[in-house]
Amino acid sequence: MVKIADIYQMFRYAIVGVLNNLLGYVVYLLVTYFWLEPKVAVTILYPIGVLIAYFSHAKYSFSHQGDHAWAIVRFFVSYFICYWLNLSMLYFFSDKLGYPHQIVQAVAIVVVGGVLFLLLKFFVFWPASNKE
Repeated sequence: MVKIADIYQMFRYAIVGVLNNLLGYVVYLLVTYFWLEPKVAVTILYPIGVLIAYFSHAKYSFSHQGDHAWAIVRFFVSYFICYWLNLSMLYFFSDKLGYPHQIVQAVAIVVVGGVLFLLLKFFVFWPASNKE
């Protein structure tokens, strides 16, 4: 059963994610328009977004009170998994099937965001997130 605390947590996660991804997507569009190939752009921008996201999600989304050393390791593992999911979606849908990379990346943000919420809640910040 979904608790009210879980709904608020998803809402906080969504706020952080939307703001972080909106900024990241605008920068992605700019650098791919003027400078970089899409997969190179994602590779460069992803770590920047990860650092911003860790501190935002640890404090605001999941109110993490536990050990940050292990949480950040699990966080980077989760983001690495999601990075490969994102890159795989770009490769398959854009390179192989020919869909515009702008559309594929927009869809990837939503798909990866859902997978990432589950990883953060049940793998990265699980002690604190289950106490609410």
